Amino acid sequence: MTVTESGGELPSEALAPGLTPMQRFRAILGGSAGNFVEWYDWFVYSSFALYFAKHFFPKGDETAQLLQAAAVFAVGFLARPIGAWFMGLYADRAGRKAALTVSVSMMCAGSFAIAIIPDYSMIGTAAPVALVLARLVQGLSLGGEYGASATYMSEMAGKKRRGFWSSFLFVTLILGQLTALAVLILLQNVLSPEDLAQWGWRIPFAIGGVLAIVVFWIRTGLEESQSYLTAQAEGAERSRTMLLFVKFPKETATIFALTSAGSLAFYAYTTYMQKFLVNTSGFTKDMATAITAAALLVYMIAQPAFGALSDAVGRKTTLVAAFLLGTIFTYPIFSKIAVTTDPTMAFALMCALVLILSGYTAVNAVLKAELFPAHVRALGVALPYATANAIFGGTAEYVALWFKKEGMESGFYVYVATIMGLAFLVALTLRDTNKHSLITED
Repeated sequence: MTVTESGGELPSEALAPGLTPMQRFRAILGGSAGNFVEWYDWFVYSSFALYFAKHFFPKGDETAQLLQAAAVFAVGFLARPIGAWFMGLYADRAGRKAALTVSVSMMCAGSFAIAIIPDYSMIGTAAPVALVLARLVQGLSLGGEYGASATYMSEMAGKKRRGFWSSFLFVTLILGQLTALAVLILLQNVLSPEDLAQWGWRIPFAIGGVLAIVVFWIRTGLEESQSYLTAQAEGAERSRTMLLFVKFPKETATIFALTSAGSLAFYAYTTYMQKFLVNTSGFTKDMATAITAAALLVYMIAQPAFGALSDAVGRKTTLVAAFLLGTIFTYPIFSKIAVTTDPTMAFALMCALVLILSGYTAVNAVLKAELFPAHVRALGVALPYATANAIFGGTAEYVALWFKKEGMESGFYVYVATIMGLAFLVALTLRDTNKHSLITED
């Protein structure tokens, strides 16, 4: 039995398999709301780094300051595997709903902390230390969020349109990034450059904390997934870390490899691109923000289309195409963006990159969930994903800026293309999860 929002009880048989389209939509919407807030809070840091970096790292030129801010961004990623491990086990043992509620609470705490941390001029080296600690809390939160939300949404999506509905996990991820940029654009137009650089950058972190409180309330009313309830009723083996490496070594390694390339490309094509447009192409900060926001809007709208495409042609097909095209076109497109002065051209080229990557991002959550049985699914999705994210996604900006500082900026393009090429080879070995999914509910 499970308790509804009104306090009544429903038998577990009445849950996911029997959901109407509207009920399924509400479940997906509720499950993804926290994902939106989590990623908004996460990307606010990167979006506003151009403004707050000097407050925590006052020494050096702009590239040096951004390099130090990027290092803290990477540190946050180091906490994500720990969060993924803990929350993955928690979601498999206590339920998806419980893990989702805890993760958004932690993100709330991290956001409010950054909003109020005094800068270097007030507390010296304690300022960057406090910033690192806040990012570690956010990293723990986000590491746990992905596995729980990806698992929950995939289990609630339904077999026939699982790719389509699960793609909304990435829709809300991009929406979080877009919202962060929208707040930046709004503040750029409302506040003077001096006020934005002095104190205005704190506003978006406070907004994130408030949004997290709202989502916490929403998530307390979510229904548990049928897959989890069935596994518990059947007395499935208790989720343990070693199960991933003893019983599912191929699946774990596959998720690590695909995520390594997907995360690296995502942060290169989107998060770092805003800085690339300023620091390399020579666009103003306002123009770089506008170009990035417009391309992200296209990217977000494309996700359900690619998710639906995967329902028709297979998740494996879209993944293979994404990594093959990324291998071929990353270098020439980055090289062209580096020398263009036309905003329309920069926008078109960025759109080309994110549309290529959509073949991965729209289906990555559901594909990973389909590789594992319910009793270990959240941990299996979260841990290899977060580990690869920490190593490749979290260091993307730092590596890019290092190549630039050393006068070898094109080396970063080669690096991204190479990792995508390796993921292409791994994608070729995948089974057709559309036909052989371990999510058994319809």
